[in-house]
Amino acid sequence: RQFQTYSATFTEPWLGGRRPNAFSVSLSHTVQNLFGGIYGTGRDRVGAFNISGLTLSLGRQLQKPDDFFSLSNSLSYQRYVLENYDVFRIGLASGVSNSISFNTTLSRNSVDNPQFSRSGSSISLSVSLTPPFSLLQSNRNFSAESPAERYKFIEYHKWMFDATWYTPLVGKLVLSTRAHLGFLGSYNKNLVSPFERFVVGGSGLTGQGGFNIARDIIGLRGYADNSIGPQGANQGNGGGATGSASGGVAYDKFVMELRYPISLNPSATIFVLGFAEGGNNWGSFREYNPLNLYRSVGVGARIFMPAFGLIGIDYGYCFDTVPGQPDAGGKGRFHFTIGQQFR
Repeated sequence: RQFQTYSATFTEPWLGGRRPNAFSVSLSHTVQNLFGGIYGTGRDRVGAFNISGLTLSLGRQLQKPDDFFSLSNSLSYQRYVLENYDVFRIGLASGVSNSISFNTTLSRNSVDNPQFSRSGSSISLSVSLTPPFSLLQSNRNFSAESPAERYKFIEYHKWMFDATWYTPLVGKLVLSTRAHLGFLGSYNKNLVSPFERFVVGGSGLTGQGGFNIARDIIGLRGYADNSIGPQGANQGNGGGATGSASGGVAYDKFVMELRYPISLNPSATIFVLGFAEGGNNWGSFREYNPLNLYRSVGVGARIFMPAFGLIGIDYGYCFDTVPGQPDAGGKGRFHFTIGQQFR
């Protein structure tokens, strides 16, 4: 009752028939319902947040600088419909928002094995851009408008960088190091997008209050889901309390993992790991400090089966206290994961 998602995708991997040019068309529809009662367990639906989307994409492998490079471009349209559901906590409880964005991603992947990687690297830089609607309407006073009017057409530019390196150490022991950074910018200081923000903490599967949509969910083991949010009041028009659903406009995360395989059988690949990681989430670029991190360590295990994909469990121990959560520091948590966690 609370969450539904539907999607359909068509892919032509050899567009033109001569080279591996992958052309895709994707349709999606997501429904998140809000129910009354304690913890949303009531019978009556009191609000809803729906997203409908269409995406056209074209990706191709590059031959320069080497064969490991690829380039992907996509054009997307997203329609957000809110009904008495202030999911972003900015007063935008009811209304319709539209997002038209172009994304380009340049990546290089030389990883030897996607299930248990022992050598190689994976690096990607992604940029998403919407039209600068506010620059074309200089006569409007956006700060005086209601949130429903202000965010009728969403605008932003979003930059994402992800890098992973795999280094063999002794025998089958492998060191995995990762770095992830994200920035969400605006063309107008009065139109900082409430959508496409970052929420940090937990397994990376869900956020505060269950499922999270229209945001990037960044896992940080050892901390509660969506517990690390912007501090203070400098959160633009997507403001809210610490750990709020609106999220931040900048984040970084750094990870080191030691991995050891138990079984390399393709039908059931199993490995154990130990990790140390740190990350944070900021509400403005002026507050951004790449060395101000929430830190954690822990152990975990992964099993990959073709019928189910990658399934994992981690135990993370956090060192730092999150404002508003005085019991968070020096505490351990279990996290369950499904699928590859790239961030």
